[in-house]
Amino acid sequence: MSVLLDPFAYSFMVRGFWVATLIGVTCGLLSCFVILKGWSLLGDALSHAVVPGVVVSHLMAWPLVVGAFISGMLAAVGIGGLRKLSGLKGDTSIGIMFTAFFAVGMLLISAFPSMLSLTTILFGNLLGIAPHDALQLLVISLFCIGVIALRWKDLLLFTFDEQQTIGQGLSVRGLQLLMLALIALVAVAALQAVGAILVMAMLITPGATAFLLTRRFPAMLLYAALLGGGLAFGGVYLSYFLDVSAGGVVVLLQFIVFFPILLCSPRGMGWLCSARGGVR
Repeated sequence: MSVLLDPFAYSFMVRGFWVATLIGVTCGLLSCFVILKGWSLLGDALSHAVVPGVVVSHLMAWPLVVGAFISGMLAAVGIGGLRKLSGLKGDTSIGIMFTAFFAVGMLLISAFPSMLSLTTILFGNLLGIAPHDALQLLVISLFCIGVIALRWKDLLLFTFDEQQTIGQGLSVRGLQLLMLALIALVAVAALQAVGAILVMAMLITPGATAFLLTRRFPAMLLYAALLGGGLAFGGVYLSYFLDVSAGGVVVLLQFIVFFPILLCSPRGMGWLCSARGGVR
């Protein structure tokens, strides 16, 4: 029994537990809006587009969130501008812009290799997060959770019906920018935990799993938060005994839970059942 408690004897593991859990909850909540809005590819783009901002923040000795947030918002504006100017479809514009930003990030890392590890950017370093970085992630996560708690009804309305959003006197542009800002902020937090390659999973899988379990949006938020936080905690715990990447285990656990739910839920096996209906 004492062996099972060994991970809690190390300060870096305890820090990894609460950081992973908090990031998992935050990503889970936001993932509900991302998948319902159909912004999965955009979320992937922003999670990669923040990389040059992270590198610049290191070079300038800024908090990571500052450069990453600026980089993510510039990418979002660039995607919208490219789509309007060129007439290209949304996914094409997203693909062009996010790969360009990611490439700039890789070039900066190769130009200043002593400043930032490529491995850390790509795969994260959840168990190596310094106390001051953990505090920064705490602030980012609590801020995002607070915004979602206050504005979830407005964001849900924007997600499903932009015309109704306007009819309610809300700004579609403002809510769009708010969602983009939240995605960029959460991407910064998740980037340090699981890296740029796996950020997408944390921003999509919990919400997708919760979507298969319920038709009610409040319940979807609850399930996604529990799945995101619980599986993040479990992934860190297992990684200690397996002696492998914590971020990789977290994301793999999310898929292991998602797949049987996909097979067993009425929504997942839609070809076998007639249950229909959207989240409400």
